[in-house]
Amino acid sequence: MSGTFLFISAVVINAVNLFLQVFFTIMYGDLECDYINPIELCNKLNKYIVPEAAVHAFLTFLFLITGHWFTFLLNLPLVVFNAMKITKNNHLLDATEIFRTLNKQKKESFIKLGFHLFLFFYYLYRMILALIEDD
Repeated sequence: MSGTFLFISAVVINAVNLFLQVFFTIMYGDLECDYINPIELCNKLNKYIVPEAAVHAFLTFLFLITGHWFTFLLNLPLVVFNAMKITKNNHLLDATEIFRTLNKQKKESFIKLGFHLFLFFYYLYRMILALIEDD
C-alpha cells in the first residue's frame, strides 16, 4: 500500500471520526440543556461507539503493517483505551446512568475531539508530503 493512498484514506477516516466526536459533544450539550431525553441520546450514540473504535483500530493496524511506526505509536493509546472499554463492557451508554456520568462522558468526548483534530492535521501534513514525494 502506497503512502499516498494510506494517508489519503487516513484523512478521510479521521475526518469521519472527527465529525462523530463533534456529534457526540453536541448531543451531550443537548442532553444538558434538556433538548433531548436520555433514552434518545443513548439510542443515537450507542450505534456509533463500536464502529468508531473499529475504524480507528483498522486504521492503526494499517499503519502497523505498512511500517509507519511513529504514526502507529501515535494512534495506539486511543486504540488501547477503546479496547479496554469494550472488553470491560462499559463502552455503551446507559440511559439510567447518563446523568451521573455525563461530565466524564463530555470530558472523554472533548479529549477524543482534540486527539482526532490533532491527528487530522498530522495526516493532512503526511498526505501532502507523500503527494510531493510521488512527483
